[in-house]
Amino acid sequence: MKQFFTKFSRRTWIIIGVIVVVALAAVFIFSTRGEPVSVFQTTKAERGNLVASVGATGSVRARQSAVLVWQTTGIVNAVNADVGTRVSRNDVLASLDKASLNQSIILAEADLTSAQKALEDLLNSDTSRAEALRTLDKAEAAYEKAYNWRIQLNGKIDIKDYYYDNGVLKVKEYRGLASAETIADADEDLALKEAQLNDARRKYERLKDGADPAEVSAAEARIAAAQSTLNLAFIAAPFDGTITQAEPAVGDQASTGAVAFRVDDLSHLLVDVQVSEVDINTLSIGQTAALTFDAILGKEYHGEIAEVGQAGDNVQGVVNFTVTIELTDADELVKPGMTAAVNIVVQEVKDVVLVPNRAVRLVDAERVVFVLVNGIPQQVKVELGSSSDTMSVLVGGDLKEGDEIILNPPSVSGSPFGG
Repeated sequence: MKQFFTKFSRRTWIIIGVIVVVALAAVFIFSTRGEPVSVFQTTKAERGNLVASVGATGSVRARQSAVLVWQTTGIVNAVNADVGTRVSRNDVLASLDKASLNQSIILAEADLTSAQKALEDLLNSDTSRAEALRTLDKAEAAYEKAYNWRIQLNGKIDIKDYYYDNGVLKVKEYRGLASAETIADADEDLALKEAQLNDARRKYERLKDGADPAEVSAAEARIAAAQSTLNLAFIAAPFDGTITQAEPAVGDQASTGAVAFRVDDLSHLLVDVQVSEVDINTLSIGQTAALTFDAILGKEYHGEIAEVGQAGDNVQGVVNFTVTIELTDADELVKPGMTAAVNIVVQEVKDVVLVPNRAVRLVDAERVVFVLVNGIPQQVKVELGSSSDTMSVLVGGDLKEGDEIILNPPSVSGSPFGG
C-alpha cells in the first residue's frame, strides 16, 4: 500500500508539471502574437444616485431622565407606580406614613395652613382694606369718646350714687368732682383706646394702597418652605414619562438617599455619537440619519440631528465632537442604553456618473483612472465632486459614461485615491 501511494504521488506530480509547462507555453505564445491576456477587474462608468454619509455608533438615552431618591426616613405606606407605568408631572409615586415621619415634617402641615391663610388675607386687599377702614373708624370714635370723658373729669361732673333704702334701690344725683379711682380708670381706658387707634391707623396705611409686596413675599416664602418640608414625605414625578425602575414596596423602611424610582421620557429618544473633526463641518441641525440596532434585527429607524457639539474632545491625539440624533419613529422596541449604528446623510445627488473610489489614483498631483480600450489599459484624467465611502461623482475630465473602468489598475508611480 505504501509503495503504491509513493508511485501514485510521483505520477501525479509529473502530470501537474506537464500541465503547468503547457499553460506557460500557451501564455507565452499568445502574448508574443500581440494578443494580451486580461487579468483586470472592470466596471462601467454608469449613472446612479450617490448618498454621502457619516457613520458612527452611540447609545440611546431619553431626552429627560431622573433618578428619584427618598429625602427622609419613614415607613412606606403607599406605592402608586411600577415599571412601565406612564406618569404625569407631579403624580405621587409613593408616600411615607405620617406617624413615622420626623416631627418637623408633621408641624410643617400646620405652618403651611397658617401661611396660606396669611397670603390669602394679603392678596384679598379690597376686603382687607375695607375692614381696616371700618376698624379705624371705630377706633377713632372710641378714642374720641374716651378723650372727651377724661377731659370732663377735670371739672365737676354729674355723679350718680346708688344706694338701698329699706331694700329699695335709689339713686342720688349731683354735680361734683370725680374720684381718684374714676380718673385712673379713665386714664387707663384712654391709653388703651389710643393704642388701638394707632394699630388701626398702621394697618390701614399698609392696606390702603394694596398688599405690601414685602409681606406677600414673606408669606410666599413661608408657604414654599412648609411645602418643601411636606414634600419630603412623598415622591412625585418631575415630568411626564415612564417608570423604568421601581424599588419601594408598602411596609419598607425608607432611608435618606435610597433610590426609589427612575423615570424616563420615552417619547423623545436621543442617540449621542462621536464624529471626527474631519467630518464635523459637514453636519448641521436637521440633517437626516438612518439608525439600526443589534438588538432589533431587520428594522431601520430614522432621525434628525438635534445638536452639533461646538467643542471637541481630544483623546490621545484624536479629536471628536458629540453629535445628538433625535429618533423620529422610535417604537416600544427601542430602549435607553441600546447601541445604535448611525448613518447621517450629508448629501444626496441623483442621476450622476459615478466612479468607484478604489479605481482612482493620484498621478503627478492629478486624479486619474485607468480604462480598458481594446484590452489595453489607458490612463484617463478625472475631476471628482461629492463622494461616499465607495463612490464619487464625476464632474469633469476625460472619462465618459460607459467607459470600462479598471478596478485594479496597473502599478503607477502614484498613490491611491485620497492618499
